[in-house]
Amino acid sequence: MLNIGAGEFLLLGALALLIFGPDQLPKAAAQVGRVLRQLRTMADSAKNDLREGLGPEFKDFDVQDLNPKRFVQKHFWEAGDDEVEARRPASQLNGKRPPFDPEAT
Repeated sequence: MLNIGAGEFLLLGALALLIFGPDQLPKAAAQVGRVLRQLRTMADSAKNDLREGLGPEFKDFDVQDLNPKRFVQKHFWEAGDDEVEARRPASQLNGKRPPFDPEAT
């Protein structure tokens, strides 16, 4: 989810220590934890409300399917081999890429 390395994590910790101080840092961390829990609860509640609002026809609906990246992966990359071959242009069936035309782009 977050691509934070060890050095970046230590830098963030040092900045938090400088900003909040050693006596206020535990209180700030607890408050951030509470806010994150509340946000997660709100998001889960919104998902459940959406599923209930859609009705029983969409009981298998996944909110992540609304993400464009996930949509493309689900509908184009996770297809069976037969479907992939059927959608592939004839020029790519032999494993070669079609010629590049700079005027066409």
